[in-house]
Amino acid sequence: MSHLNATAISRFKHLTQLHAQIIQHSLHNHNYWVSLLISHCTRLRAPPIYTRLIFNSTDQPNVYAFTNMLKFYSHIGTHTDVITLFGCLRFSGVTPDAFVFPIVIKSFGKDAIVLHGHVLKTGHQSDRYVRNAIMGMYAKYGPICFARKLFDEMSERMAADWNSMISGYWRWGKRVEAHKLFTLMPERNVITWTAMITGYANIQDLATARMYFDEMQEKNVVSWNAMLSGYSQNGFAEEAIELFNKMISSNVQPDETTWVSVISSCSERADPKLANSLVKMLNEKNVRLNSFVHTALLDMYAKCGNLEAARKIFNELGAFRNAVTWNAMISAYTRVGDLNSARQLFDKMPGKNVVSWNSMIAGYAQNGQSTMAIDIFKEMIKCSKNIKPDEVTMVSVISACGHLGALELGNWALKFINENQINLSISGYNSLIFMYSKCGNMKEAQRIFNKMKQHDVISFNTLITGFAAHGDGFSAIDLIKKMKKDGFQPDRITYIGVLTACSHSGLIKEGEKLFESIPSPDVDHYACMVDLLGRVGKLDEAKKLIEKMPMAPHAGVYGSLLNVSRIRKRIDLGEFAANELFKIEPQNSGNYVLLSNMYASMGKWGDVERVRKEMKVIGVKKTTGWSFVEYNGKLHKFIVGDKSHERSDDIYKLLMELRKKMRVVGYNVDKESVLRDVEDEEKEEMVGTHSEKLAVCFAILVSEKGSSIRIVKNLRVCWDCHEAMKILSKLEGREIIVRDNNRFHLFRYGLCSCNDYW
Repeated sequence: MSHLNATAISRFKHLTQLHAQIIQHSLHNHNYWVSLLISHCTRLRAPPIYTRLIFNSTDQPNVYAFTNMLKFYSHIGTHTDVITLFGCLRFSGVTPDAFVFPIVIKSFGKDAIVLHGHVLKTGHQSDRYVRNAIMGMYAKYGPICFARKLFDEMSERMAADWNSMISGYWRWGKRVEAHKLFTLMPERNVITWTAMITGYANIQDLATARMYFDEMQEKNVVSWNAMLSGYSQNGFAEEAIELFNKMISSNVQPDETTWVSVISSCSERADPKLANSLVKMLNEKNVRLNSFVHTALLDMYAKCGNLEAARKIFNELGAFRNAVTWNAMISAYTRVGDLNSARQLFDKMPGKNVVSWNSMIAGYAQNGQSTMAIDIFKEMIKCSKNIKPDEVTMVSVISACGHLGALELGNWALKFINENQINLSISGYNSLIFMYSKCGNMKEAQRIFNKMKQHDVISFNTLITGFAAHGDGFSAIDLIKKMKKDGFQPDRITYIGVLTACSHSGLIKEGEKLFESIPSPDVDHYACMVDLLGRVGKLDEAKKLIEKMPMAPHAGVYGSLLNVSRIRKRIDLGEFAANELFKIEPQNSGNYVLLSNMYASMGKWGDVERVRKEMKVIGVKKTTGWSFVEYNGKLHKFIVGDKSHERSDDIYKLLMELRKKMRVVGYNVDKESVLRDVEDEEKEEMVGTHSEKLAVCFAILVSEKGSSIRIVKNLRVCWDCHEAMKILSKLEGREIIVRDNNRFHLFRYGLCSCNDYW
């Protein structure tokens, strides 16, 4: 049959022509020709159905036909088919030879341990390739000591044996053992060096990885990719791009893995110019882009803010979109705050995974829609039984609970973590500290902090910020001392937190001493000092500090001066600060309201009206004040004069009763809290139905007698409500915790934790 040309097979069409000739000569059921055809199928990546039809052509396949069919399945990665076919081989009575076992061991994965005994029975343990496959299996899946035992028993070792053992040690985190074998290896090849580079890169020792890379005599594209991936995956974008340029100048042809690593590094840089130059290079080199490169490009465009280009790639991928592609596009939309587009994609996504859910939950949480973040988390655990929330999920959920001040929901989330045995890292514990701090439970926040085996700077900063919001300056100062003692260097956030705590506590000496110790105070630190000086009555000193600042003051600096001027009724400084603020942030209604408050408190109604008219002319609207109370897993929201709640009648009835009781013990409405020149009776009614008063009445109605009440308000609590809460805490025997947009107020026994200093 020499006229059958079986050598010139370079395309699938040639293969089918050869197959047709074999059939014409009635040779299609001969094992020799079946084996030959399957071998070509493997080389040309022929369709699996076609290849299996060839195999089925013979009624009694021999060991060669079986081996070639096993190789085909292994080559295309269908390991289940390898395992099934191996079972057929054994059932058929054909004795497998040594060529079969390396293929099958690879496909069996960690279950290949059962084949070790089979190899011993068939006497193939002496074959060097079978032995390497078994050793590689133990090196990959463990126990690693079994792999080493086989390695030590070898009288002759191939380079592949050394490489399997070195890679195995790296996989099991045994750096020292990997290094020892590397030094003992008589002849190292590219694979050996690459294994060392990958190993050190995986433990984030990029300096050592680069040392091995530079010492390599010969490098292939895989070696370059190992070093590039190390830089890219560890956030060393500059180094990755520099190495890529060196790779190009060394005339090494990049492959798909190279491009993914380099594009990912560009994504981290988020530099549109760099991204465009990279795309230009791709076009100039006519690089064939697979789905992985397309996905990396999509992510790069998204992080550079070019959502139009990202969406274009997403649409072009069509049927080739995978979970990574969908998630990259969803994250891109959430990153720019386009939650509607993100949600539309999320709802259409065919196979959501935990990353998809996390992207949406984090997107809502990070864009101020905390309630939606919690709602979609509830949907996740209800509808997706096969998808388990992880730490990333829970960090977003816990943070959302913290932003809402929803302690019940926060405790429910923590219970979920414990019941589902979700392990928390430092990041997870930090989110718990944040949540408890924002929900007004500093005792629990401290307990979490003390329970942690390891801390980072964020752990300290989160707890310090909590102390600041609660006006506990001494605890904040003690914590920064502990921080330094434990070897952590305070950063700008640390100093802002402690200075704010000093300000809220009136600790002028401590605050000044701390400010002087800051190596290079920035504008935010100056803003804290202006606030601190103003709160203790040193307004002129605060003004002088602003004038001496080495940088231009921002809105926070003048905002602090305006607020303390309002408290101290210094119209001259208040007007100065307000005018500066109107230049910096003309659309911020809070500045106009603070100035109006100051005028109203001094009965300057003409000035109040003037400010109101200015707001109208430039289109600034006053932010609507609201308060909410958490009850029965829901947030009950109230605004001033609100009668939309289902229990409004009961709320207003209780409000009238409490008002009478409060008057008996000396409560008088603070009419200065009204920003309009109206009759006293109308003022009393307007102040009397402020959102926090409605919220506290609702909480009294639905909660157990004597239990704590927690209220969250989006604006500063007014003086009248502050006085009312003090009296109510005593009359009702309740602990009332109010979180406004500035700090916490703990009302207990007729007193407030802020000592009327806010």
